[in-house]
Amino acid sequence: MVSMNRLSTEKRAQVIGCLVEGMSIRAIVRVTGVAKNTIVKLLADLGQACSEYQDGAFTNLDCEVIEADEIWAYCYSKQKNVPDEFKDTFGYGDVWTWTAIDADTKLVPSWLVGERTMADCYTFLSDLKSRLKNARIQLSTDGLGHYLRVVDGIWADNIDYAILHKLYGNEKQDTPERKYSPSVCTGIEIKVIAGDPDPDRISTSYVERQNLTMRMGMRRFTRLTNAFSKKVENLAHAVSLHFMYYNFCLVHSSLTIEDENGKNIKRTPAMAAGIAQYPWSLTQLAGLLN
Repeated sequence: MVSMNRLSTEKRAQVIGCLVEGMSIRAIVRVTGVAKNTIVKLLADLGQACSEYQDGAFTNLDCEVIEADEIWAYCYSKQKNVPDEFKDTFGYGDVWTWTAIDADTKLVPSWLVGERTMADCYTFLSDLKSRLKNARIQLSTDGLGHYLRVVDGIWADNIDYAILHKLYGNEKQDTPERKYSPSVCTGIEIKVIAGDPDPDRISTSYVERQNLTMRMGMRRFTRLTNAFSKKVENLAHAVSLHFMYYNFCLVHSSLTIEDENGKNIKRTPAMAAGIAQYPWSLTQLAGLLN
């Protein structure tokens, strides 16, 4: 095994690469030879560093069209199996991660690991608003009732806001297909809540695709497995690391542009948003701890 006091930047980068590709900690131990406790400590330290870096970098953002959503996970145990002494204690049972994505740059400027409550909805959207340069944006969300009151309280009439509610078919509940596959979407309902949003840009497709990226890139979000966080703090660190990698390291084909010489420039969301000049490497990401 490799101990923490001998863990080089290159070895850290190798571990980080495994983490952001969705490998479990025990699998990373087998692949890299790094001790389990060392990996967990690296995740906690780097997750904190990623959170602090992005908190400072994501200010005065020129975002105009935002999509927001919540994604479910659980910590310690499923909600129904939480011991009586931990009932109604945050970090035991259901945990929800609130996310927002810029539809143009694909940047994720704000997220919150918390509960699906109005208080956390307010905290999440207040943080989002504080990072934006534009006083007025277009916002799309699902039909969760908390959004209606919170958006009105934060933006009042200075927003173009619509909700998109998806309708699903009623398949039989006892079939394997129903258990392991999502229901078929049979239609959508769009309702304009405030302002005059562009109908062509009322969508939650990007943020829902981001949910899939999270489930693929973080083992802790994989459903129908025993892959879950034992501590909510580690879940929050994993989310911070994931979005640091997503925003600064991962190039998106949809963001590719041509320079004046006709050369294709592959960009990350941070590059598209004008925050970074080039894609970060895993070694640079590991360097946040230096």
